[in-house]
This record gives sequence, structure tokens and C-alpha cells, in this order.
Amino acid sequence: MLPISSQERVVTPFLDALFTATSAVCVTGLVVVDTGTYWSIFGQLIIILLIQIGGLGVVTVGVFFALVSKKRITLFARGTMQDALAAQKVGGIVRLARFILTATFIIELIGMVLLMPVFVKDYGLKGAFMAFFHSISAFCNAGFDLFGGYGSLISYQDNPLVLGTIMLLIIVGGLGFITWHDIKTHGLRLRHYRVQSKMILTATAFLLVIPTAYFYAYDLPGNFLGSLFMTVTPRTAGFSAMDLSLLSEAGLFVTMALMLIGGAPGSTAGGMKTTTIVTLFGNAHSTFFRKIQVQIFGRAIDDVALQQAATIFLLYIVLFFTGGLIISISDQLPMSTSLFESASAIGTVGLSLGATPSLGLVSRLVLIGLMYFGRVGPLTLIYATLPHSNAKGRVPEEKITIG
Repeated sequence: MLPISSQERVVTPFLDALFTATSAVCVTGLVVVDTGTYWSIFGQLIIILLIQIGGLGVVTVGVFFALVSKKRITLFARGTMQDALAAQKVGGIVRLARFILTATFIIELIGMVLLMPVFVKDYGLKGAFMAFFHSISAFCNAGFDLFGGYGSLISYQDNPLVLGTIMLLIIVGGLGFITWHDIKTHGLRLRHYRVQSKMILTATAFLLVIPTAYFYAYDLPGNFLGSLFMTVTPRTAGFSAMDLSLLSEAGLFVTMALMLIGGAPGSTAGGMKTTTIVTLFGNAHSTFFRKIQVQIFGRAIDDVALQQAATIFLLYIVLFFTGGLIISISDQLPMSTSLFESASAIGTVGLSLGATPSLGLVSRLVLIGLMYFGRVGPLTLIYATLPHSNAKGRVPEEKITIG
């Protein structure tokens, strides 16, 4: 809110500042004021700092300060890190956190170096800062940009270096830290990967190929680069290289589905996560063939994971439709536009059909809540707020008809 944070040196209204801070730390990218023209360099630095913290996760950033200050990391803290990073065991968790921090800064530096020639050529010395900002924003799947006019990357829609670099940063950030570690440790020996990494890589490949083929055939015929970018950015980065209002209804539906699915657990991406979707498909496959266990890549998935996947899916769908309905009623917007904004917020994406800056108080508060929910995670919020049951007994079972 400080005057030093805005270009005009004025106090930013509380709700605008809250919305921007939430969008940044939840690595969403939805904005109510133009990032490139409204905020000063100081304000933009605050935004990119929040993006970096949100992308890595508060726990990982806390570990970074503990490592720098050489503080002892307790067993409780290691357990918290295990949950935050989606690791399967506590052993070696500090080494994993150190690897994540090192890899993150190296990848972001490489992205900055690749973007710098284009941006320096177009913007002079300011281009170096822009390369720094957009490399972090892309890797953390945030989608904030400094180009002004809410245009995102439309001016670079034919530049393969810029779009290719941004896409690679988004994909790498969305794969998840555990998957990185498997790739580093085992290389191309896929059979040694964790089942979780195999699920993530398989789902990522599927979600790249099929939507790209759709966009290339229908919404962006003959434009492979644009089709690929339109597939990558909804999961869950929020950069745009085209006017989204030109998408067909089917194209908007595909984009919303990608926004809701998101990336991998323990990554910089949001959404209900690829492992959730793969687990549900595995459960459906087992039901179809009447198998006793849900099996994925030759391993059984435990009942707790199935319950969590079903719960997360249900919560996302309910909040997605509820948020869209409230926005539509509150601001008298078409339901398709409202659902798009809702999916973008809960998936922490940042894509918009242009409605966000003009939304009223109620709709903005809804989007703030959805962004927070989408980044913190539904189960984390539920476990933190609802009392834990210590009951060990079982009640009598009764069969019911499903379907």
C-alpha cells in the first residue's frame, strides 16, 4: 500500500494491495491493476519476492534461512518439510531441500540469460530486470508480466526463443521437486523412478500432446507454437500469447480443464494435481475390471490416497462452480466468463477473459479466497481447522447402491 510501491507515488487501496499480494504469494497471476504500469520497481520487487516465496513454499524458504544461519533443523521441522515437499520419507530431507534450492536458482538464472538478449534489445537496460522478473514468474508458474496493457506475451507470440524459454520454465517448475530428484538420480532409467514420478511424467506427456493436437486442429489451425503454448500455460502459469476471447467455447472448456488439473504435488504449480487425476483414473480402471486393489505401474495405491484424491476432486469441483456462480450473480457476468475466472483462481493460474480488473468487492473477495485455497491446499486447510477424531472403533457396515 505504500506510495513508494506505485508509479504515481499514491497509496494503493487496501483491497487492491491485498488482491495483488495474495495473487503473488499464491503464484496465480490474476491482477486488478496493471503490473507493468501501475507498480514501481520497488513494488515489482515486492511482487517477485512474494512469487519466489510462494513458488518454493514457505517451508522451503524457512529451510533456506535455517541453512544460511546454520541453525539445527528439528525432527518436527523435517516432518513438516516432508509433507510440504511431498517426499516419501524424512531421511535425507535436508539434502533434498538443499538440492531444490540450488536447482531453482540455477534454472531461474538460465531462464534469465536466455530471455535477456530479446528483452535488452527491446527495452534497453530495463530488459535485464524484465528477464529476471519473467524467469522467476514463469518457473514459479505465476504468470505476472511487466509488458503493460494486460497484454502478457501477445507481442512475442511469434518469437520461439521467448515462448520456448517460458514454456520450459513452466514445465520444469510444474514437474515437482521429487520428480527432479528422480531425474537427477536415475537419468533415463525410468524403471527405478518412484511410482509418483512415473504418474507425473505420464500425465504431463498426455496433457501436453492431446490438448496441443486439439488447439492445432481447431482453435489455432497451423500454429504449432501457439497451440503448444496454449496447452502449457494453463497448467498453471497464466501467461498468454493470444487474445483468449477468440477461443471457441470448446477451447475455453479445454483451458478450464487444464487449469483445474494443474501440475504435480510438491511443485510450483497449483491445481488439483496430476497425481489426483491419475489415481482417480486408476480407481475407475480397477472398478471396470473388478480388481480388488487399485494398481498403477505395478504398485497398489492405498485407501487413504484414494480417499484424499476423491475428496480433493470433489472440493475443487464444488468450489469452482460455487465461485463462478457467485461471481456471475454479483457482477452480472456470463456464466462461462465467471467459471473461467473461478477456475483460474482456484487453479492458481492467472489467465483471464478481461473481467478481473472490473470485478466488484464480493467477486474480488471470492477470488482471493479461491487463490488462497488453491495454493495452500484443500486438505491442509481442512486438517488445520476441523477437530481430529481419535476414534478407533468401527461401526456396522451397510451396503448401498452406487450409480
